[in-house]
Amino acid sequence: MKILSAFVATVMAFASPAFALETAARAAMVVDYDTGTVLFAKNEDEALPPASMSKLMTLNMVFEALESGRILLTDKFVVSDYAVNFCGGPANCGSSMFLDTRDRVTVEDLIKGVIVLSGNDASVVLAEGLAGSEAEFALRMNERARELGMLNSTFTNATGWPDPEHRMSARDLVLLSRRLIKQFPQYYEYFAMTEFEFDNRVPSNRFNRNPLLGLGIGADGLKTGHTNEAGFGIVASAVRNDRRVIIMITGMESAAAREAEAERLVTWAFREFTVATLFTGNTEIATADVWLGKAANVGLAPLEDISMLMPYRTIPDVTANVVFDGPIAAPITAGEMLGELVVEIPDMGTFRFPLAATDDVAAAGFTDRFKAAFFILKDRILSKEAL
Repeated sequence: MKILSAFVATVMAFASPAFALETAARAAMVVDYDTGTVLFAKNEDEALPPASMSKLMTLNMVFEALESGRILLTDKFVVSDYAVNFCGGPANCGSSMFLDTRDRVTVEDLIKGVIVLSGNDASVVLAEGLAGSEAEFALRMNERARELGMLNSTFTNATGWPDPEHRMSARDLVLLSRRLIKQFPQYYEYFAMTEFEFDNRVPSNRFNRNPLLGLGIGADGLKTGHTNEAGFGIVASAVRNDRRVIIMITGMESAAAREAEAERLVTWAFREFTVATLFTGNTEIATADVWLGKAANVGLAPLEDISMLMPYRTIPDVTANVVFDGPIAAPITAGEMLGELVVEIPDMGTFRFPLAATDDVAAAGFTDRFKAAFFILKDRILSKEAL
């Protein structure tokens, strides 16, 4: 293996953060959206009661049905007696859209009712409209969760209503949130709505329960949750300068503590980290010797920009090397994969990026090949004579 490292000095030095970050949350996670880098985690794989945050999975199922054409935003769903009274009547059902069995509600209004009002009744109506019953809908949620890689989630209902078997982990909630943002941008806009009043019912109930939306920190979604068992939780996303982060906390003792801790983690993620482009795509960063080609060497370049998440306050110390089997035999085609760029980040691991040939290199003609063979033979003879 041949290693070229002359270009390493051009790389910004980087050291992984050694922050002693703590949180009162029972479980928490902070993730950079674009790179997927976990900036902070606590009990991230523990299956815990998610409360209304699990409504994000209900919404995922609805968004997928919309995307496939099974339903339309303008379709109207019937409100069953079960949807209104599954928990002993509206007065006992927690967050509500205050629906009744005479209503015929559009899918779009139900989505807004789930996101803005955290309506348990709206969630059940959607579940029944898509699967016939909430129990069947929960089975489909579980099946889809496994397909999406959510390994620590089990659903028994569409609402997050307390149940000893209804569980999600912080990692699964963040994974699901990233999916909703990426796959359904046309519906993600609903999460930024600060209020929604359905049919003039209970005007005081019209405000979004996400406390971060009005703080001016770039927050634009996703979902809060609270039960006595789960405590106060939130999974939220925010954007600043084209960079997005997702945070999740649960188990906070009060709504005020949840808001303060969520704001602290969002602010920390933006202030302590930045994304820097180390190399530009399709730009030569090294050369490799060519064997029996019409050119003596060929350029190596990454296929796309190579960007890494970096902490602001650490002294840099990244190492980067180009690795390839060389010399490389001609002919070579531009774009052909010839090697790797290996970036080592202390305490964070090794990152590998493919490198491609920048140009075509034709095989040498007979005369050039004969000359090459002659000089190799000559070198071997001279080496033996030196012995």
